Amino acid sequence: MAEITHARVLKIALPIVLSNATVPILGAVDTGVVGQLGLAAPIGAVGVGAVILSAIYWVFGFLRMGTSGMVAQAHGAGDASETGAILMRALLIGAAAGLAFILLQAPLFWAAFRLAPASAEVEGLARAYLSIRIWGAPATISIYAVTGWLIATERTRGVLALQLWMNGLNVGLDLWFVLGLGWGVQGVAAATLISEWSGLALGLYLCRPAFGGDQWRDWARVFNRERLKRMMQVNTDIMLRSVLLQGSFTSFVFLGALFGDVTLAANQVLMQFLEITAYALDGFAFSAESLVGQAVGARSVPRLRRSALLSSQWSLGASLALGLAFWFGGPALIDLMAKAPEVQAAARLYLPWIAVAPVVSVASYMLDGIFIGATMTRAMRNAMVLSVAVYAAAIALLMPPLSNHGLWAALMVLNAVRGLTLALRYKAVERLAA
Repeated sequence: MAEITHARVLKIALPIVLSNATVPILGAVDTGVVGQLGLAAPIGAVGVGAVILSAIYWVFGFLRMGTSGMVAQAHGAGDASETGAILMRALLIGAAAGLAFILLQAPLFWAAFRLAPASAEVEGLARAYLSIRIWGAPATISIYAVTGWLIATERTRGVLALQLWMNGLNVGLDLWFVLGLGWGVQGVAAATLISEWSGLALGLYLCRPAFGGDQWRDWARVFNRERLKRMMQVNTDIMLRSVLLQGSFTSFVFLGALFGDVTLAANQVLMQFLEITAYALDGFAFSAESLVGQAVGARSVPRLRRSALLSSQWSLGASLALGLAFWFGGPALIDLMAKAPEVQAAARLYLPWIAVAPVVSVASYMLDGIFIGATMTRAMRNAMVLSVAVYAAAIALLMPPLSNHGLWAALMVLNAVRGLTLALRYKAVERLAA
């Protein structure tokens, strides 16, 4: 197997960082294009529709992580047949889930609009948008599996190419369908639908080594009971862990609203800094997933240690750079994102929390990547349960005397405990690779 080097870590990580950077652009273009119609309702409809689908699809993020860890281990063990079989299992899950969403779209959308009611005009346009986009569900969910396979096999340039293709095509079709043909909200939905299915086609082409033999249609292997059971266990653990994490961030937003509209707006602005942190550090966490998973598959503790060390060194450097950038450049970014003077002032007041957040959070990102690569998902789930319990206690203790500062402190506690609880279990990862 190839040597673990700094160049190899960067070769995996940098395309992911660039790929992540394209994600916010598409949402901005969708909003900007319908904004040219000069009406408020289409903007709201696209926003509501996109949030509903994002919430539904987000649940299947486990398919990306679970596929990445298991494929990396099979790849490290030199079991090419299993890497193809794992991808096929994940694609079948994606197709089945997408078909279920298509069949259940009526009750799903009814429930969504009951939870987040909108005006009759916005709801009508949003339903038109959703009725088109839901047909992309099998493709969108399956792309999680494709992305996990590409990361595990160190083909992250393929992930970047996939994102550039999908987002570039989506933007081009947005402009044509909405501004050229006048299709309005339905044009935005159609553009996304086409880009999703074309993205899956490109993704499957990029994964063509997995289909090089007959392993992907060796149904006895694909539907092997023990391997299916292991896959379901891994994916269930990751899903529960992700639900707890998302619930924690959602509670942060709701609790911030208790301190008034200005503080809520300031927190929302500062949360964008946390998203930037996630986009940057994810690249190095993904390099750990791939390299650690391969080391576990190859039963090599030295390779595992070096993979974890080099990925973590780059991640720590990136976190320090982000912290400094937020400290010195934060005020300018705040002024760019918020024009209300009172929101700008409030955001500056809480900016120090954002400056320390990357350094406080870096261990949690990297250890997530290490444990996903090792598929020690039960440990991840249990660590998250404990972390969320400590977060709740921190909120109860710190919010009453410190108000919004206490809320931010509790969020830092959550990320620090996430890293600590996994660090205490790191030796078990090495034992797995022994």
